[in-house]
Amino acid sequence: MEVILREDIEKLGTRGQVVKVTPGYARNFLLPKRMAVAATEANKKIVEQERQAHLKKEVKAQGEAQELAKIMTGATVRIAQKAGENDQLFGSVTSKDIAEALALQNYNIDRRKIQLEEPIRQLGEYKVTVRLHKDVTAEITVVVAKEEE
Repeated sequence: MEVILREDIEKLGTRGQVVKVTPGYARNFLLPKRMAVAATEANKKIVEQERQAHLKKEVKAQGEAQELAKIMTGATVRIAQKAGENDQLFGSVTSKDIAEALALQNYNIDRRKIQLEEPIRQLGEYKVTVRLHKDVTAEITVVVAKEEE
């Protein structure tokens, strides 16, 4: 069965592309979730218009992300945590903690956009990548300091 994708689907295709899928996959997953529509001439025209509008929004979002990246690059975030001997933290610093610290500096960044391979468990200074857009990233410095009691 041929369908037109209404959004990018990993390992299947991109928005506006006509792909061949099994009837069950289309009927039970793609069509009910409005991720695709049947490949008819009328639907092709509608999806093409949607795709053009999406491209305009995407360009605008990318431009805004680049502006934010220029401002954020070099930003430093200080996080105070309780630490024991050998600079080992009681607990860890996660992307949620970094997002909250950024919010205090008026950067409203979703925690899922902060790319930490694993939580920070030591005191020190770390470089952390923030993915603002699929093509735009910014690098910030996270300083984990010992909390004064």
